[in-house]
Amino acid sequence: MKRVGLHEAWSGTADCRNCVIRGSVLFSGLKEDDFEKFHRPIDQSVFPAGSVIYSTGDPATSLFTIRNGLVKLTQYLPDGTQRIVRLMGKTDLIGLEALIESEYPHTAITLHHTEICRLPVDFIRLLSQSNTQLFHELMARWHRALSNADRWITEFSTGSARDRVVRLLLWLTERDDGERCDLFSREDLGAVLGLTTETASRTMAELKRQGFISEPRTNHFLCDIPNLRRLIDA
Repeated sequence: MKRVGLHEAWSGTADCRNCVIRGSVLFSGLKEDDFEKFHRPIDQSVFPAGSVIYSTGDPATSLFTIRNGLVKLTQYLPDGTQRIVRLMGKTDLIGLEALIESEYPHTAITLHHTEICRLPVDFIRLLSQSNTQLFHELMARWHRALSNADRWITEFSTGSARDRVVRLLLWLTERDDGERCDLFSREDLGAVLGLTTETASRTMAELKRQGFISEPRTNHFLCDIPNLRRLIDA
């Protein structure tokens, strides 16, 4: 973990002012004077795939901006099986519930090598009271989270197994602005889409056999976007 203080945030190790994703993250509208109110450090952390960022029931003391990588938000069912309720990627903010809840409702686990900045929730609350732009950005993040939750229900939890897999592939390539995407284990794929691991694996194999996707290296896919779209529009 790399701890970043006020000086580093603007001119040192973290260089938040020149961060490559700054225009898309929560602090995009902050000025240098705003950071004078920031007496607690920002933590920058790099997590390998499979790392737990926080667990269900942990004290909700921080929000987290994803600089790069992919994170799954998981809930565990009474029988011990997991259901992935959302995937979060570059520029997304996780742990928003910390603004109103005392505990995290999900377990956040990295699916890929992931870099994250931790933002103390008490500072976010304090600054949002005096910074209108930050307050509106927080409201926009809440709206985006609700929209994503609606999309998750309508696109990734309904329809045939093939349609669910195709929609997820299109969503992942959409986030990367291209035709390629990095996937993850078939167990996680099934947990995202409400499918068994066997069904998820079989569906992916069939899409490869039919030429809709190819796998140049393990879990890295090249997608035929136009023809995948035709599949779900048919």
